[in-house]
Amino acid sequence: MHKMPADHYAGVLARAECLADQATVEAALDAMAADIAARLGDKDPLVLSVVTGGIVVAGLLLPRLQFPLRLDYAHATRYRGALSGAELHWQHRPAEAVRGEHVLIVDDIFDQGHTMEAIAHACGEDGAASVTAAVLTMKEGAAETDYRPDVIGLRLPNRYVMGYGLDYKRYFRNLPGIYAAADDDV
Repeated sequence: MHKMPADHYAGVLARAECLADQATVEAALDAMAADIAARLGDKDPLVLSVVTGGIVVAGLLLPRLQFPLRLDYAHATRYRGALSGAELHWQHRPAEAVRGEHVLIVDDIFDQGHTMEAIAHACGEDGAASVTAAVLTMKEGAAETDYRPDVIGLRLPNRYVMGYGLDYKRYFRNLPGIYAAADDDV
């Protein structure tokens, strides 16, 4: 894993465009929580945080969910630190944990859709009673599958985005807003 030089980090951040400030993202999280509560508030769901970006979203979303739930994780990736993905690789597939459960998958972004579709499909194959997918962000026009998440916080342009769990070369997940990297940095 390579570290980003400080001057490169500062330059990427300086050139980035803010697409959603902190207040906008927090309002989207509130709306997501209300939608999820309406769908699953009486179901005692098993929440699967998708590692790594989904950890940030789940950490911000769970305190907003005022009903019984349990937490686990799924780790499937296509990116492996790169800017675009290829074949899906499972690091942790919680097959036994989802059997008979109402599953809520939480992730940071729905981009091309392959990863979320594969995780949702795997939950179904593994015997989940139901599967609901929630994402903080969805890129408009980027999906390559027919699958769509059930709960979407923010719809964004099809650009390389970072912040609130979203990363750029494994950095910037901690930005207090969602930013688009400049075209020259992608």
